Amino acid sequence: MENRITQLFNIRYPIIQAGMVWCSGWKLASAVSNAGGLGIIGSGSMYPDILEYHIRKCKEATNNPFGVNVPLLYPHREEIFNILIREKIKIIFTSAGNPALWTSFLKENGMTVVHVIANTKSAMKCEETGVDAIVAEGFEAGGHDGKEETTVFTLIPLIRKTVSLPLIAAGGIATGRGMLAAFALGAEGVQIGTRFVVAEESSAHPAFKKRILESKDGDTKLLMKKVVPVRLLKNKFSEKISEMEASGSNAEELVNLLGKGRAMRGMFEGDIEEGELEIGQASALINKIMPASAIIEEIIREYNEAKNELRDL
Repeated sequence: MENRITQLFNIRYPIIQAGMVWCSGWKLASAVSNAGGLGIIGSGSMYPDILEYHIRKCKEATNNPFGVNVPLLYPHREEIFNILIREKIKIIFTSAGNPALWTSFLKENGMTVVHVIANTKSAMKCEETGVDAIVAEGFEAGGHDGKEETTVFTLIPLIRKTVSLPLIAAGGIATGRGMLAAFALGAEGVQIGTRFVVAEESSAHPAFKKRILESKDGDTKLLMKKVVPVRLLKNKFSEKISEMEASGSNAEELVNLLGKGRAMRGMFEGDIEEGELEIGQASALINKIMPASAIIEEIIREYNEAKNELRDL
């Protein structure tokens, strides 16, 4: 399976594991890369010294390409970038910010730069800025989503008509059939988060993984739109947020309730009721914990089966 995405990253399959806070350390990233996809270390929940540790452990665990995701709103981003340069990281996924501020600097230091977007305006900015590829993330995705609430089935063809950059689809994709659908819409690769949260190698807390496996359609909701939109599994904390939003609470009041460390408390420490449980709508499709390599094998098998079925129609 070869296309612009596999060529850009020098990988076997156009499957990218999302850089997720508290879930995607070196164990998951190296497992995905060893299985032929592109593993990503999520730096958003790591202090610089912790990220450096994960990069070095990942290098020991795989000889295949892997990348690092850096949210551009991260307060330690300059220190993070210096670490990536020093460690000779060649692939970086940026998100949550303006790609024009850092892309030239990163490319001058030999990095392939991919930026995550959720609308056509941002896609055009990426093309003007010179990024190497974009991730178009739909409303279905877990974690922080765009305010536009555009679904993958609308977003991908819109972006494909707007820019010529290599295009990776994200949001609601957890199966081979989902991957084939994304390709039919114009994507050349898929970024998968939720499915890999429950991989054996994910650093998500076992209680969080169990809650994901138990989830059904309608069990996630996009909240915190007055601050930064984030899709969460329903629990006592998300219910409090929903009630406050319905009563007209302002951004400051919502931030005060959120406090510090709420995501770590939920996803990493396993506080299932009072923690922040960031996950996508695709959680309803997942019913078992598997090694990352088995997840990729299953996705590719389903993709090929579905492609053959369509050919026979």
